[in-house]
Amino acid sequence: MQEKLRIAVLVSKAAFQFISSVSPSDYTVPSEVKAAGFDICADELGSIVEGHDVKKLRFHGGVSGIARKLCTSTNDGLPKDADALRRRQELFGINKFAESESRSFWVFVWEALHDMTLMILAVCAFVSLIVGIATEGWPKGAHDGLGIVASIMLVVFVTATSDYRQSLQFKDLDKEKKKISIQVTRNGFRQKMSIYDLLPGDIVHLAIGDQVPADGLFVSGFSVLIDESSLTGESEPVMVGSETPFLLSGTKVQDGSCKMLITTVGMRTQWGKLMATLSEGGDDETPLQVKLNGVATIIGKIGLFFAVITFAVLVQGLLVRKWKDGSHVDWNAEEAMEMLEYFAIAVTIVVVAVPEGLPLAVTLSLAFAMKKMMNDKALVRHLAACETMGSATTICSDKTGTLTTNHMTVVKSCICMSVHEVGNPSKFANLKSELHDSALKLLLQSIFNNTGGEVVMSKEGKREILGTPTEAAILEFGLSLGGEFQAEREAVKLVKLEPFNSTKKRMGAIVELPGEGGRMRAHSKGASEIVLASCEKVINAKGEIVALDDSSVKFLQATIDQFAGEALRTLCLAYKEVQGGFSPNDAIPESGYTCIGIVGIKDPVRPGVKESVAVCHAAGIAVRMVTGDNINTAKAIARECGILTSDGIAIEGPVFREKSQAELLELIPKIQVMARSSPLDKHTLVKHLRTTFDDVVAVTGDGTNDAPALHEADIGLAMGIAGTEVAKESADVIILDDNFSTIVTVAKWGRSVYINIQKFVQFQLTVNVVALVVNFSSACMTGSAPLTAVQLLWVNMIMDTLGALALATEPPNNELMKRAPVGRKGHFITNVMWRNILGQSFYQFLIIWKLQASGKLMFELEGPNSDLVLNTIIFNSFVFCQVFNEISSREMESINVFRGIMNNYVFVMVLGATVAFQIIIIELLGTFANTTHLTSHQWGASVLIGFIGMPIAAILKMVPV
Repeated sequence: MQEKLRIAVLVSKAAFQFISSVSPSDYTVPSEVKAAGFDICADELGSIVEGHDVKKLRFHGGVSGIARKLCTSTNDGLPKDADALRRRQELFGINKFAESESRSFWVFVWEALHDMTLMILAVCAFVSLIVGIATEGWPKGAHDGLGIVASIMLVVFVTATSDYRQSLQFKDLDKEKKKISIQVTRNGFRQKMSIYDLLPGDIVHLAIGDQVPADGLFVSGFSVLIDESSLTGESEPVMVGSETPFLLSGTKVQDGSCKMLITTVGMRTQWGKLMATLSEGGDDETPLQVKLNGVATIIGKIGLFFAVITFAVLVQGLLVRKWKDGSHVDWNAEEAMEMLEYFAIAVTIVVVAVPEGLPLAVTLSLAFAMKKMMNDKALVRHLAACETMGSATTICSDKTGTLTTNHMTVVKSCICMSVHEVGNPSKFANLKSELHDSALKLLLQSIFNNTGGEVVMSKEGKREILGTPTEAAILEFGLSLGGEFQAEREAVKLVKLEPFNSTKKRMGAIVELPGEGGRMRAHSKGASEIVLASCEKVINAKGEIVALDDSSVKFLQATIDQFAGEALRTLCLAYKEVQGGFSPNDAIPESGYTCIGIVGIKDPVRPGVKESVAVCHAAGIAVRMVTGDNINTAKAIARECGILTSDGIAIEGPVFREKSQAELLELIPKIQVMARSSPLDKHTLVKHLRTTFDDVVAVTGDGTNDAPALHEADIGLAMGIAGTEVAKESADVIILDDNFSTIVTVAKWGRSVYINIQKFVQFQLTVNVVALVVNFSSACMTGSAPLTAVQLLWVNMIMDTLGALALATEPPNNELMKRAPVGRKGHFITNVMWRNILGQSFYQFLIIWKLQASGKLMFELEGPNSDLVLNTIIFNSFVFCQVFNEISSREMESINVFRGIMNNYVFVMVLGATVAFQIIIIELLGTFANTTHLTSHQWGASVLIGFIGMPIAAILKMVPV
């Protein structure tokens, strides 16, 4: 797919370069475009951006000219006029890609009919119909053949229905994955909008980690690097600015921030055109599906071996009988039908033996879990994550927004070497009155210019702060001190802005001050100890700039530690007069700053986090906190959450980096908190946990820089609210409410999926073993098989599709989080399962063998119909053994198998349908199913035989393994 995309992009670019040789002056505005009030058409816009055609862009007056021709404003965006928006949509299209049509139900029926064993059985049915009708006439001669046909169609329609419903469910989930909102300016107001509502002329605000939602042009911004690898396959990011303003849909913002003008949407974008030519593949098989497909193949081969032997033994019996009769040369239609029945039995043994229900059970369970997890605020992007999360042994969690509420406020400050509490308006007034005018001016200039956030007016006329929670807290602090965002921004010229970098732990800005000479000033903001280390001076209480001596450094360090010890996030603000001029291409200085002050930001721990961490510990899942915060802040929060214990270690990223391999081996298992971590530290920790210690690691992340760790982890968990699109694209599960408690819910569902599939495998292998051994041994001993082809097909239906529906959809319970995780090397089929399978199989085999040997005597059966009655009792008893074994399989170790049974309506419905249909098969469909009417005594005996399997299962569970 990636290579196809790359080639398509290169071909497209080559075509546009050829087209661009035509003089731009040849362009004429189509009449319908002119009539609608626009001076440029969609095709011309597409050719400019997609072809990176600077010549055409200049011809149309640059970005401002394009905006004018699209009747929009680069400041206020599109006007609100609904009719105008509708006309624009009709002319330029909507920002949606054409989706492939959903496959109809009949397509799934057609696919189900292509199963090889069913096709062989269909041939058997056809031959049976021909021979039967020719020898016995209609309708008697057609009964056997029609019975097989009816069974085949039942299997096909149930399988098709199940697959069709899953396809609809996955389509709904896929729609949820594609719901992306973005910041847009319309009618002069900044607002969040769905990318699907975007139109040419819209002004979109992009920041690090955002996905470019449509083709467009750069309007303004700083240090914009675009990752075009999803489109071109090229790993090197592309610099976008006023010289090369072209932005393509589907690419991602790797660094910087900007405003863009949307020019082309939907299927007219380069991404849209490529998607029209490429078909998107579905989800790959999950590891468990692959593993179970392997198990199914092995069991299928064993079944094929038994089927061949069974067929050979049955045919040998027929030939020996004919040899003794002296009729081995003469063959009649009845004997041909008998031979055909033997072949049908052999094929059906293969059908029963091949546990196609194993991968079906995985898909059903995953689909069920995905739907329910969506209700629990977790969107699964990759199927495998559901099952993998059930094996998780470690969760590496972010602090901000996951363990904490992400609602930040400045509650303490140390401005001009003076500490203040600033929790309410009166305290802000005290702080403002104590600050020297020059210091206050510098502080407000730093707050409102060195920021990635904005203060805007909402549609309702209310002031609204946009940006990360940290930026919002600082901006709110500035506003509370009497600052005005727009006034401060207009007072100076912003020359360069470097967004916050998680490696440098700081952000910076260069402003040109008013007045002659064009003096430049740098502002820096970030991790307190890092920014403080770059300072040489400090503003004192009198507003004077003085040298930062040892006593001042100690005071500020002590203040940082005090704030951090109170679980506050600390940031340092500093400035520097830039000498000798500055070019936007120059790097922002990293030393020689003057410290303005330090702020302490409160981000309370989420309710329920401590309890959720305790649940993880009880479940054998280690929780580690990885954060960019100060180590004292991190430790205070970790203790409050119950993560940092007396035997755990808290370490800083720079210290972690210096450790040798031998030291890391001893250190990593004890690390519970990593502070001041870089993305590389997080990635290294995860890699060591997975490879060296064989942990199954789940990692949370919300930023672009978290992508490597999310990729490295077994399960990447992106935050849905605070997370960037890059983080979400890298993740397996999106936590829609950013809550750690939801992560625990995901782990519970993961365990539920794993256990449900184990329950189903236990149930199915029991049926497999008994059906194979009974038919094989009976064929060898008596020369006939007690279970006919139609009966075996019904048993196959019970244990495959219906069994998967019943057992694979059990909801999770709290007991799941009281057992140790499976881990990476845990065996899927455990000793407990083998104990239950072999014990139950032995009981069922003994019962059926006893019925075959002594059934006539036990039920006092006589006359020509006695064999048919006995075989019906055997079939009925066998089916009820599976019904009650299905109930016993709800719990693999617990004796109480009825707990919560009524909460799973699917299980109850499947069980009820199985019993109802069994009654119909025995009492009404005898001619087709080779069964006959049973007395109430015989029915009671059949049910009792099946029921006895439950106390036997309970006794087996007491046997230690």
